[in-house]
Amino acid sequence: MKEVRRDLAERTFAFGVQVVTLCRTLDRREPTNRILASQLLRSGTSVGANVEEAQASQSRADFLSKYSIACKEARETHYWLRLMSATGVMSAAGVGTLLDECNQLIAILTTIVKKVRSNKE
Repeated sequence: MKEVRRDLAERTFAFGVQVVTLCRTLDRREPTNRILASQLLRSGTSVGANVEEAQASQSRADFLSKYSIACKEARETHYWLRLMSATGVMSAAGVGTLLDECNQLIAILTTIVKKVRSNKE
């Protein structure tokens, strides 16, 4: 299980890198873009940060908390990506790969949280 978690940490790190890269492409002089990029940057990089923190969790509850937050941040990131696409800030093709990876991360994180919760009871 530890190897799976390490792979997930690397995957969420790579996702964060992609989010940063995307945010750098936006014209931040445009107020809407600046706000959307800020929101996306915050939530998109938080996914990996929380997974990384979970690697050093002090208890099962701490582990569950960090992974739950990572999942919530991934869902928020998904929202911002969809909003950017729907409003034309980014093209559907421009966010398509990130949306796909975000969906996969949400599924993985949700599964981990559910499994830890079920083992707790």
